[in-house]
Amino acid sequence: MKRAIISQFAPEPIGPYNQAILKGDTLYMSGQIAINPITNDLVLNDIKAESHQVMKNILAVLKAADMTIDQVVKTTIFLKKMEDFEAVNAVYGSYFCDSIAPARETVAVLGLPKNVNIEISMIAIR
Repeated sequence: MKRAIISQFAPEPIGPYNQAILKGDTLYMSGQIAINPITNDLVLNDIKAESHQVMKNILAVLKAADMTIDQVVKTTIFLKKMEDFEAVNAVYGSYFCDSIAPARETVAVLGLPKNVNIEISMIAIR
């Protein structure tokens, strides 16, 4: 059986989906964008601030599932501009221990929800 994972400390979904779904020991997290869940405003000051907000939202969803960042096994990063890769990579890398960092791909896409610059989805396992 699957169950929805919902955190009040991450933004509410902007469509017909959940923040994450837990199936057995596997958590499938929907893409997170840089919405501040307290103000409901987008954090678009710069790509580093935007990336940190995305990671904070991810941490909140993981916590709601009683999981940690160390349990993440796979991530996908969607970027509006591949020119942001280096800055995003620096922020993203600060949240992981290199020796157990998850598998990942980073792709540039034509557009993202609410015209943000970054979206990250994850899979974590207990």
